[in-house]
Amino acid sequence: MYLNRRITQTLLRAINQFPVVMLTGPRQSGKTTLLKNELPSFRYVNLEDPELRLWADEQPLDFLHNHPWPLIIDEAQYAPVLFSYIQLLCDEKNQPGMFVLSGSQNFLVMEKITQSLAGRSAVLSLLPFSFDELPADYQKSDTNTLMLKGFYPRLYQHVTDTALFYRSYLNTYVERDVRQLANISNLNDFIRFIKLCAGRCGNLLNISSLATEAGISYNTCKSWLSYLTTGFIIQLIQPHHLNFNKKIVKTPKIYFTDIGLLCHLLGIDNSETLGLHSMRGALFENMVFTELIKDRCNKGKKTDVSFWRDNHGTEIDFLVDVDGKMQSLEVKSGMNFHISYLTNSIRYRKYNPDLSKQFMVYDGAIERITQEVQLINWRNISKKI
Repeated sequence: MYLNRRITQTLLRAINQFPVVMLTGPRQSGKTTLLKNELPSFRYVNLEDPELRLWADEQPLDFLHNHPWPLIIDEAQYAPVLFSYIQLLCDEKNQPGMFVLSGSQNFLVMEKITQSLAGRSAVLSLLPFSFDELPADYQKSDTNTLMLKGFYPRLYQHVTDTALFYRSYLNTYVERDVRQLANISNLNDFIRFIKLCAGRCGNLLNISSLATEAGISYNTCKSWLSYLTTGFIIQLIQPHHLNFNKKIVKTPKIYFTDIGLLCHLLGIDNSETLGLHSMRGALFENMVFTELIKDRCNKGKKTDVSFWRDNHGTEIDFLVDVDGKMQSLEVKSGMNFHISYLTNSIRYRKYNPDLSKQFMVYDGAIERITQEVQLINWRNISKKI
C-alpha cells in the first residue's frame, strides 16, 4: 500500500519549474516508491542494474536516445558522465520536467549537480517518514515504541522484525556505499566507529576524542564522519553565532537521521530498557531534531537548524530560521512540565530579543503559553513551527 508523502506537492511544483529535479535521501526512505507513484507518465531506469549502468557510462548518448525524457534515473550517481549530456539536452530543449534524478549518496550527487546542472535543477531531500506520514494506527503508539521502531517506510509496510531490518540496513550501507567512497580495510572497524558516534548523539562533537577511542587518526575520523554524512546516517548541526559579549561554543553537535537506527546501534531493543536508559533524553532530543529537519525538507526549505551554547552551560537546543525570523526550541523528554524547563529560554531571550517565537517541546499533552514560551507536544512540530 502506497502512503502519501508530504513532499509530493513540493516535488510536483519543482518539476513544473525546472528541467531537472534531483531527489536525494538515505536508502529505504521511499524515493523510488514516491517517484513511481507520483510520476506515472515518466519512464523509469535504475542504475543499480549493472548492464544499464555500463550502457549509461560507456554510451551516454545512445542510452539517453533509447530512454527519452520525461525520465526518472534512479541511483544516478553511478553514471556521472550522464550529467554533462543531460545538461546539453536541457540547454537545447529548455523545458521543465525533463529529468528526475535520484540518489542515496549526497556528496557524489551534489558534486555532479554543482559541476554540470547548476541553475538548471532543483534539489530536494526525502527522509524517512515524519510522524504525520505514519499510518493512523501507528500514530497512536506511545513515544518509546515509535523511537524503537524508527521511521523507515518499509518498517510500516512489510517488515515486522525491526532488529533484522537495521542489521541488514547497516550491512547494505557499509557494503555498497562505504566501499564505493573509501578504501577501508576492515569494515568492522567502521561499524564500531558508527556505534561510537551513536553514543555521542546530541552532544558536542570532539573529533580528537572520537578518533582516540576509535583507534584511528584525526584525519581518518574526519573522513569517516563525512562518509556518514554523505550516506544520510548522521547530521552535524552548527552553533549559531551572534554578537553576544559572552563567549560561545563553536563546536558542532551530532545527530542521527533516524531514531530507530540510533536505538539499534546503542543496543536498545525494548521499551523498558529505553525508558530507563541514561541517554533517553538525548535520544528524544534526536527524534525532535529529525522531525524538524523532515518538516523543512518536505517543504523544500533550507535545513538550517542550529543551536546555541555559551561557556557557562546555558544552551538552546535548536534555533530555526522561519521566513527570516528566528525561533528557539528547548527539548525535554518528560511528560510533565516543570517551570524550571523554561530557564534557558528566558535567559536566551535577554541575549537575543529579536526572537519571533520560543517553544518548549516535550512529551506531555498540555499545550499552552507560559512566560512567552509555547509548550507543544513533539508530535505537533510540523503544525506549530
